[in-house]
Amino acid sequence: MRGGKFNIKKSHCNIHSTLRQRLETVKLLSKEHSISTLCRVLKVNRSTYYKFLNHQESNRAKENAYIRSCILTLYAKYKKRLGAAKMRICLKNEYCINISAGRVYRLMKSMSLPKMSTVKPFIHKSKSVSDEPCKNILKQEFNQSEPNIVWVCDFTYIRAGGRFYYLCAILDLFSRKVIAYKLSNKIDTQLAIDTVNLAVAGRGTSEGIIFHTDRGCQFTAKKFRKHLGKH
Repeated sequence: MRGGKFNIKKSHCNIHSTLRQRLETVKLLSKEHSISTLCRVLKVNRSTYYKFLNHQESNRAKENAYIRSCILTLYAKYKKRLGAAKMRICLKNEYCINISAGRVYRLMKSMSLPKMSTVKPFIHKSKSVSDEPCKNILKQEFNQSEPNIVWVCDFTYIRAGGRFYYLCAILDLFSRKVIAYKLSNKIDTQLAIDTVNLAVAGRGTSEGIIFHTDRGCQFTAKKFRKHLGKH
């Protein structure tokens, strides 16, 4: 008090400051003056102050903080090239976080992340054999007369314990039985390669086996096609 009046100059706060600033000032000066006096001078309801004082971070706020840290990691990993849509896919695949693109956009906007130019340099390269699209040799002939003539392979996903796992399976079209399968938390080329290795270990290889897929990126990758060529 000074001359019967309350002095708040040292707090750099006044009644025109934001509510949060006034609440912080009440908390800062509460050891020197009574809370009722501070609230009256700064025009803050005491119930509002006590609610602010006892406030605990909500589960949603904690979840958003964790997602922001994941976004920041992915943003750096992919060299600032991810927008909200692709970031959502990466969050789902790498952290099993399944949220809407709108929420990802709002979180990224609140982080004020710097953007990289989307103009990509043109690189001319000659077309190699591995760049050619895989031809459909099978042509819908799904009824086979002998085993080890056509193997078909595909991915599917399984949700367990709040997470997604990916199953790669290989079937022999003659018996329609699964001859190899493998489970992983990532749907990538390595999962396809590991499954092929299991099929080869169990069935062996014979010349002329047709390996039929949906020509997804995991199967058309150079790494997978090179590995398949070894067998």
